Amino acid sequence: MQAALLERLQAERAAKRPVALLTRLADGAQHLFPLDAVPEALAAEAQSALHHDTARNVTLDGEAWFIHPHNPPLRLIVVGAVHIAQALVPMAAPLGFEVIVVDPRRAFATEERFAGVTLITEWTDDAMLALAPDTRTAVVTLTHDPKLDDPALDVALKSHAFYIGALGSRRTHAKRVARLAELGHNEHAMARIHSPVGLDLGGRTAPEIAVSVMAEIVAARHGAGLGAPRPQAPVDTATRLGVRMGAA
Repeated sequence: MQAALLERLQAERAAKRPVALLTRLADGAQHLFPLDAVPEALAAEAQSALHHDTARNVTLDGEAWFIHPHNPPLRLIVVGAVHIAQALVPMAAPLGFEVIVVDPRRAFATEERFAGVTLITEWTDDAMLALAPDTRTAVVTLTHDPKLDDPALDVALKSHAFYIGALGSRRTHAKRVARLAELGHNEHAMARIHSPVGLDLGGRTAPEIAVSVMAEIVAARHGAGLGAPRPQAPVDTATRLGVRMGAA
């Protein structure tokens, strides 16, 4: 590998941007995707390798290529150091996720309750801006407190996070959507939110809900149908007025 190409690759990895190293086996010529212009078919194979996080050999137009994806680590940002989070966090690490718990309530966000986990006790919007969710990031809000969840969702919706989930009933979510609309998010953007969060497994306990959330995140990451957000009712005028008037 040429020194200049290695430097570019290292810069992309340091910036935690997904990049694929494409090597033509016949002569060793190399390119970085998506930084370098490559044929459309090769670009599609590189994108697929990044999505599935697996290296592959491909032959296109009679040329053999080796595609080596370099993805940033998977991350799970959990907003709310609550009981569900305590059950969810241990499930995420074996699945390859770096877990970050965000909660300005220091009585909840403690090492005793979340041993070995990155804890951030800044206000949720400041924490989310610093964490900068990307295409390898899942965001779950669990506090049930609009003062904490809404700022985090506001940032998440402006990001490329592959999964955004929020705890709460459909009625609670309708009010949440109205508040987010007041912040300038349109229905297309807010349709990205999985709420009620998690697959409908019928569970009620914190561990059962955590299982449903983690299963939905895995499904979303792999593009399975179960990982798609469920359709939500549109925000109506009455709901908007209720938010403006401070309705619960």
